[in-house]
Amino acid sequence: MPIKRKTAPKKTKTKTLTARTDGNEAGKRHSSSKPTLFSLQSAAAILPRNTVPKFHATAPLGYVHPGSSISVTHFTVKDVDRILTEAAELEAMPASRRAQRYAKRRVALLFYESSTRTRTSFELAAKSLGADTTLVSSLSSSIEKGESLKDTGITLRSLGAECIILRHPNSGAPYLLARMTGLPVLNAGDGSHEHPSQALLDLRTILAHLPSSAKTAHNRYPRIHEKVLAGVTVTIAGDILHSRVARSNALLLPRLGARVIFCGPESLLPEYAAGIGPGVEVERNFDRALKQTNVVMMLRIQKERLAGLEIDLDDYIEQYQLHYQRLTALAPMAIVLHPGPVIRGLEITSEITDGPNSVIAEQVYHGSIIRMALLARALDSNLKRNEKASKHR
Repeated sequence: MPIKRKTAPKKTKTKTLTARTDGNEAGKRHSSSKPTLFSLQSAAAILPRNTVPKFHATAPLGYVHPGSSISVTHFTVKDVDRILTEAAELEAMPASRRAQRYAKRRVALLFYESSTRTRTSFELAAKSLGADTTLVSSLSSSIEKGESLKDTGITLRSLGAECIILRHPNSGAPYLLARMTGLPVLNAGDGSHEHPSQALLDLRTILAHLPSSAKTAHNRYPRIHEKVLAGVTVTIAGDILHSRVARSNALLLPRLGARVIFCGPESLLPEYAAGIGPGVEVERNFDRALKQTNVVMMLRIQKERLAGLEIDLDDYIEQYQLHYQRLTALAPMAIVLHPGPVIRGLEITSEITDGPNSVIAEQVYHGSIIRMALLARALDSNLKRNEKASKHR
């Protein structure tokens, strides 16, 4: 009787998996003949499909989310009007209702530089809208171990962050982060480049003090248009060279009709600063500038950035400090702004900081309202973008 041979079972072919990676490796196929312990198919069976937002995984490299706020130059006049209108609506909304608007949405604060006002303002703004927040600082995270901005951003995105608020010492960092993550990125200050939310809150503060005839009957603030600040002269005095606040204000306010005067010594204010755009000029004499001023914005003298500059602080105080006698004699009706932190006795005296012309504390309040509006803009547009991406899948 012939003996039957046992035949080996037929081998099944393993499927080739396609993996997408960043950069030049995007779209390459990777295959392996070895059995895997955990496949993409088994993962899909275990994890709910909405664990990772779809758009997060499909954002094209180089895309900048429309909800981002990276530079004031990216805002049209209509955008500014919408942001301030949104701010007014959120301000008027009952706190209990406001806290439900973005309940359980996730916002990450990524701060590579120390900050008190801006960080706290953004954090409280997010929480007042009901969002969950997490703070990542350079001194208490993998950043300290050398992790790149790109990898930190991708990690936050993978953990479910829907928006990142970034402060960074390098100019252009928010733009890089936005391109690498596809998320809306809010610039909380990048190097000596810009601070968009500060310029918007300064604008809101100025508008609150316009003559009543400039305001609409039904709104505390006028609608934004190209002449809304016509006839308003804003003097910005101090360390213009290193100030992202001065830059953002000088790029925004003249587009709305204001005249901006930069004032300071040549070591802190190069002559070429007037070339930032139309409506901006340089005036070395502080007294002469004050005589023309409706709004005076004092900037902190940043001692950490004065290395190599020949600055005599006593001479600076004599020439450029805003004190009671100077203000009352030259611009008694002007409002006084300061982005903080204030160094009393250097660029400004306590009499002015705490006096009737000062709206510095009011700026802090407006900052919280403006940042709520910017977060609403980011989270709303992120949701719409994800929904649109889902329809095309």
